[in-house]
Amino acid sequence: MMAEEEVNQLTYVPEVILKKRKGNEALAILRRKQLELGKHENKKRKLSEFKRPEQLIKEFRDKELDLVSMKQRGKRPRSVSRLPGCNLLFIIRIQGKTDMHPRTKKILRNLRLNRIFDGVFMKVDEGLMEMLQKVEPYVTYGCPNLKSVKELIYKKGYGLINKQKVPLTDNIIIEEALGKYGMICIEDIIREISILGPHFKVVSKFLGPLALNRPTEGLQGKKQPYKDGGDSGDRGDQINELISKMN
Repeated sequence: MMAEEEVNQLTYVPEVILKKRKGNEALAILRRKQLELGKHENKKRKLSEFKRPEQLIKEFRDKELDLVSMKQRGKRPRSVSRLPGCNLLFIIRIQGKTDMHPRTKKILRNLRLNRIFDGVFMKVDEGLMEMLQKVEPYVTYGCPNLKSVKELIYKKGYGLINKQKVPLTDNIIIEEALGKYGMICIEDIIREISILGPHFKVVSKFLGPLALNRPTEGLQGKKQPYKDGGDSGDRGDQINELISKMN
């Protein structure tokens, strides 16, 4: 009798432990499935990232053609890239992915246009126009009016503080960053940009590139100059129409 009771005590497992054990088993099965799925997804991702030789050759040729075209554009007479009829430009990157040569990418980085549909305010000078001429198929630009400057900064503006994007929701942010230049509110920033004030460079760098929306209408995907029916190059005052579509 004593032996039977000892066996029952050895074989009896509390219900709480059984439930926990069952839960652990279910968790282990789920974890195993997740790992298997992860391996499958990684395999699919690796396969999708694999490039065929002909694709690599095409990309190489596209980049070399881009370099040749850039050099040809850079050799145009200065009169072709004459200065626009304004001192303030708003430049938008509209093209460029795998077909760009590293030199083209470097110029776009110098213009702070690292992503498609980024826009920046720039002061006109001959050096800027030479850069724009070299990357003409990938950018469009023009003379923004006060209304466009104001709407862009109010809707898309943010401050770069310690390399972090900070929304301009409080004038304290502006005062702390630009107070030593006499700017304490967003209206001061708008004024400095629109009139190309003495601290324009500091303010435009503080603002950073403005991330615009993809226009539902207005871009055709054509790299030829705007004056020839394309999307790129100098739009003059017509840039304000494009800004309203992308803001």
